[in-house]
Amino acid sequence: MWYGPRRRLSRKEGSMTLQEKLDAMREASKTRIPPEARAVMQRSIDDLRASGIMNRVARVGQTAPDFTLPNAAGRPVSLKEQLARGPLVLSFYRGRW
Repeated sequence: MWYGPRRRLSRKEGSMTLQEKLDAMREASKTRIPPEARAVMQRSIDDLRASGIMNRVARVGQTAPDFTLPNAAGRPVSLKEQLARGPLVLSFYRGRW
């Protein structure tokens, strides 16, 4: 869910590192996202951290395990088969839009 108008990055924002941009977005969201929604989001973050999931996620430079998942058209796609064709970018989304 997006809680604010889409806008172009300022010249300063365009030269920021990814971490600086994420920090700025987090700070700006404090005024755009209603407190009730922020509380729900924070509870979810806390629950995920408490679950130990961060100990099981892939780290930078680590090889991802092979998997097969359906693509947007519902056809199975395997990581191994796609890597054989060349480099790729993985994009996961949750739910149906």
